[in-house]
Amino acid sequence: MMAQAIAGWRPYVLLLLLCLGLYLPGLASLPVTDRDEARFAQASRQMLETRDFINIRFQDEARNKKPAGIYWLQAAAVSLFSDAQSAAIWPYRLPSLLAAAAAVLLSFGLGNALVGRKAAFLGAAVLAASVELVVEAHLAKTDAVLLACVVAAQLALARLYLAARQGAPGDWRFALLFWLALACGVLVKGPVAPAVGALTVAALAVADRDARWLKTLRPALGIVLLLLIVMPWLIAISRATQGAFLHDSLGSDFLGKLIGSQESHGAPPLYYLVSLAIGFWPGVLFLGPAIAWAWMHRADTPERFLIAWAVPFWIVVELVPTKLPNYLLPAYPALALMVARAVIAASEGKLVSWRWLDRGVALAWAAVSLGLAAILALAPIQFGSGDGSGLVAAAILLYLGTRLGIAFWRDGAAQLVPRLVILALLVLPLTFAFVAPRLDRLWLSRAAAQLVARNATAQDAPVVAAAGYAEPSLVFLLGTRTMLVDPARAAQHVATAPGGMALVESRDDAAFQADLAAQGGKARMLGRVSGIDYSNGRPMTLTLYDGAPR
Repeated sequence: MMAQAIAGWRPYVLLLLLCLGLYLPGLASLPVTDRDEARFAQASRQMLETRDFINIRFQDEARNKKPAGIYWLQAAAVSLFSDAQSAAIWPYRLPSLLAAAAAVLLSFGLGNALVGRKAAFLGAAVLAASVELVVEAHLAKTDAVLLACVVAAQLALARLYLAARQGAPGDWRFALLFWLALACGVLVKGPVAPAVGALTVAALAVADRDARWLKTLRPALGIVLLLLIVMPWLIAISRATQGAFLHDSLGSDFLGKLIGSQESHGAPPLYYLVSLAIGFWPGVLFLGPAIAWAWMHRADTPERFLIAWAVPFWIVVELVPTKLPNYLLPAYPALALMVARAVIAASEGKLVSWRWLDRGVALAWAAVSLGLAAILALAPIQFGSGDGSGLVAAAILLYLGTRLGIAFWRDGAAQLVPRLVILALLVLPLTFAFVAPRLDRLWLSRAAAQLVARNATAQDAPVVAAAGYAEPSLVFLLGTRTMLVDPARAAQHVATAPGGMALVESRDDAAFQADLAAQGGKARMLGRVSGIDYSNGRPMTLTLYDGAPR
C-alpha cells in the first residue's frame, strides 16, 4: 500500500497537502510577533512605501543585519495580495510558508536519490511536522527561506557525490543548481548556506581521503556565477550606505555572534541537544534508532553524506556563543532522513537497537510532550480567556502521545511514523489557529492597536506617540509614522499635533502628565489596555490619550 501511495507524482502531492495542513492554520490569525518578525515585515513595508529596494530601514534606522532577499520576497508577496497600508501580517508570511513546503519537497527529492523513495517520503514527512519548521513557516523571517536554499544546494551536492562514488560523470545541471542555491542563500542570510555546503564538502573529503570529485562542482565557474548574482546588490547597498552595511552585517552582526552572545542569546554548552528535543518534536522520538543506524553504517554513502551534513554544522553552531533554536534548522533535513532510514531498517528487522539510547530519548520525548500539553492547557487560563481550545489540544496530545510512546517503548520505531505525523497534524494547527491567537494578555500591541482604532475619528490613521513601550509590532500595526519616544515628546505630540494620540506606559504616566502640564496642554484619557511584554517579561498597562478639547 505504501509503495502505491508514493509512486510517481503522488508523494509530492501528499507532502504538499501535509505542509498546507500544518502551515496554513494560524497564518492570518496569529498576531505579528516581536521582535524579529515585526522588524522584517516593517522594513519590507517601507520598501514598498518608499520604492527604495536597496536600503533596508526600520522607520529611520538603517537595518544593516541581513541581506535584502527576504525583504524583496515579502514585498513581492504584499504587492500581489495586499498593500503597504494594510496591517495584515499574512502576506509577509507567505514566502516562509512556501519556502518551508519547498524545503520538504526538496528533501524528498534529495532523499529519493540518496536513501530510497520510501525513506525519503517518511523523512520529508517527519521534517514537515517538526515544531521548529512549523513555527518558522508561520513567521515572516529568513529561516524557512534559508532552509529551502540549503536543501536545494545539498540536493545538488548529494547527486554529484553519488555520481562520483558510482564512477559516473557529474551532471553540470546539478553544479548549476548548487551555485544558484548558494547565491540565493547568501542574498537571504549571508554566509550560512555556503557554510553548510563547505562543511559538508570538507567532512566528506576528510572521510573519503579524496577530494577529486569536487571538480564536478565546477568551482571556478560556480564562484563567478555566485558573484554575478550577489555583487550587484552588494555594490549598490555599499554605495547607498557608504560601506555601513558591510561593517554592520559582517562586523557587528555576524562576527559579533561568533565571538560573543548578542541580545542576551547566550546559552550553556549542549544547548542544542535540549532545543532539538523541542524543535524536532515529534520526530525526536526516533532519534535514538537514527543515531544507532547512522553510526553502524557510517561507511555507507547515504549515511556518510547525512552525517557530513548534520554533524560538522551542529558542532559549529554549538561553538558559536550566540545561540537560538532556529540556528540548527539547516541540519533538520539530514536528521529526518536518518530517522526514516532507521525506521525502515527496524521494520525490516535490520536494526540492532541500542535500547539504553532508545529509552533515554523516549523519556526526553515524553517530558517534552507533557510540557507541551501543560502549556496548551494552562496558557489560555493564564494569558487568555480560558476557552477550551487549549484543553482540546492538550487532551489530543496526551492521548495520542501516550499511545505512541507506549508503542515505541514496547515495539521500537517500526510503523510509527504515520501516527507521529497524525499527532502533529492534529495538535500543531489547532495551536497556531486557535490557542496562540487567543492568548490576549501576550498580544499587547494588538490590544493597543485595537484601542487606537476604536477611538480614531479621522479617516486617516492617527499618528501615535508611544512612551515606555517600544516593541516593533506596535509600529507595524499602527504604521510607519508611529513615534517611539520619551514622555516629554509624547506630551508635546498630544499638545501640538492635530488629532495626535499618545500611548503611555504606566511607569511613564506621571512624567507624561508633568511634561504636558509644563507645556500648557491637557490630555483626555480614551482607554487603557494591560498585558505582558513577552519580549522582556514585564507586565505593562498602556493608557491612550489625545488632546483635551479646549
